[in-house]
Amino acid sequence: MNYTEAAALLRGQDHILILTHKRPDGDTIGCAAALCQALREQGKDAAILPNEDATTLFTPYLEGYLAGEDFQPAFVVSVDIAGRQLFTPAGEAWLHRGIDLAIDHHPSYEGFAAQSCVDPSRAACGELVYDLILQWGPVSKEAALPLYVAVSTDTGCFVYNNTTPETHRVAADLMALGIDFQGVNKRHFRTKSLKRLQLEALIIDTMDLHDGGETAVCAVSLADMARLGATERDAEDIAAFLGQLEGVRTSVTIRELEGGECKLSVRTDGSLNATQVCALLGGGGHAAAAGCTISGTIQDAKDAILNAIRQVQGHA
Repeated sequence: MNYTEAAALLRGQDHILILTHKRPDGDTIGCAAALCQALREQGKDAAILPNEDATTLFTPYLEGYLAGEDFQPAFVVSVDIAGRQLFTPAGEAWLHRGIDLAIDHHPSYEGFAAQSCVDPSRAACGELVYDLILQWGPVSKEAALPLYVAVSTDTGCFVYNNTTPETHRVAADLMALGIDFQGVNKRHFRTKSLKRLQLEALIIDTMDLHDGGETAVCAVSLADMARLGATERDAEDIAAFLGQLEGVRTSVTIRELEGGECKLSVRTDGSLNATQVCALLGGGGHAAAAGCTISGTIQDAKDAILNAIRQVQGHA
């Protein structure tokens, strides 16, 4: 369904629970907060399922919106969740019960919900939620700020190649409402912890270059994180870092996880389809930014992703 139909569907519901994805970013958090605020402004009982992975970079946007243990949902909505493997442990219980509506912008969306509002042409899910909320009336200042977080973070502060003229129009409309966009931009794009800078230095020291320097692969192990005393907040959006290196067209960032798994994030300049690469390993995302999780060591992950890149390059 389109956003108009999705808005009409939500208008007829109440006791609405909103789900965000594993290792949440600004898009899923911003969409959830804005949608929850807008639903409450419509007189709905709405809340967001607590996300155990949320870092302190994003938890302030969730304040006042989280569902208590006594919250009894009658309708469940997921925002910015493309696949079943992206549900949090708490969210998986609702996936098994059934998701009533999924709002997403990933071309790799798996169609797990009873109803889906998906538009891969949108740079951020926040753009879609913005249009949806407009069907109920003007967007409030309270909903506008998390929507700006959603749109700005998913476009790298409007520099990624997913940014469109519509992205800027949405951002301009939100800024016109008097939100503290300067504070958001400083918080998410102009401030780094010392440990984050140390992580970036480690990546530069240990990265591998392939294809004449056009492909860069780096890895951050659990031991690295422990040695630096770094947290998940320090590593937020670390996948975008290697793409800043001159000459790099495809970058791969590998994060070692507990339980013998590695999370891989692939970023490209558009010359290689990142979704096609990650789909070979059970993942997905966008053409220029995608990810997957595989079992094995960091070396296993490097071998697997380089092989997947070669396969996609061979069919290009």
